Amino acid sequence: MVEIIGEAAYQLSREFRAAHPEIPWRPIIAMRHVVVHEYDDLDESRVWDVIENHIPPLRSQLQAIIDTLPE
Repeated sequence: MVEIIGEAAYQLSREFRAAHPEIPWRPIIAMRHVVVHEYDDLDESRVWDVIENHIPPLRSQLQAIIDTLPE
């Protein structure tokens, strides 16, 4: 899940990310890189903290952005 969210954030345009500074894009993308490239030294408690404490509010923030987009 963390990998997919980070990759999706990375694929968004810089303009879109700049238009939504309330989302912590850089840490999201950085976490994806850690999960994908540094999995040998991965701190599972850090990943679990992200899943439990950061993804739920992120989901709400992203849904609010999605709700404003034209269909």
